[in-house]
Amino acid sequence: MSKILEIACFNLESAIIAQEMGADRIELCANYTEGGLTPSFQTIKDVKSKLLIPVHVMIRPRSGSFEYTGNEIETIKQSIRFCNEQNVNGIVFGCLTNHDLIDVKLCIEIISIAKSMSLNFHRAIDECKDFEAAFKTLIDLGFHRVLTSGGKSNAIDGKENIKKIQHKFGNHIKIMPGGGIRSENLNDICSYTKCSEFHSAAILNNYEICDSKEIKKMKQIFLINE
Repeated sequence: MSKILEIACFNLESAIIAQEMGADRIELCANYTEGGLTPSFQTIKDVKSKLLIPVHVMIRPRSGSFEYTGNEIETIKQSIRFCNEQNVNGIVFGCLTNHDLIDVKLCIEIISIAKSMSLNFHRAIDECKDFEAAFKTLIDLGFHRVLTSGGKSNAIDGKENIKKIQHKFGNHIKIMPGGGIRSENLNDICSYTKCSEFHSAAILNNYEICDSKEIKKMKQIFLINE
């Protein structure tokens, strides 16, 4: 099975580099240091006009917890409607209750607005009280994939949990390891977890620009694992 490399891009320049270096998809975000927030509408529009590969947009109005207020929920919904208007391929979001459970009610509301876009739940999953139960909930809700570091701070530390989740739920939902993945550890994560999609920012400095050579190296590693 061919592997998919998703690159988290925090600006138009990175998005163009990722496409040129062979990335299969990008996750478009803002604010690398805050873990990725919703990019500006103008950035979304610019990236969609330049890229041919799929674009998934981060829907996260602020950093911090994944429990949102009424005003924040309205901002989330407005962002998703704009993504639909721009023919964005998918959205990336995550919402939890104050008990660290998937906020099913809000997920249902968001899914109804997302319509035909791909549905991706981000690393909020790693904060859930019951990791496996959270995956079952997302499958029931109709999510297409989950970005996870296996309940740990990075995918390397969480690879055992990722492997277990992939074995248990991989036929029902795409499990996409992310969090600290770079060319130096991708081969290990790839061969150990048996996942088919992987997420990386491919950033080797603090300038929010992905590294073209790093992306090329990761794509070459996929060839080894096919």
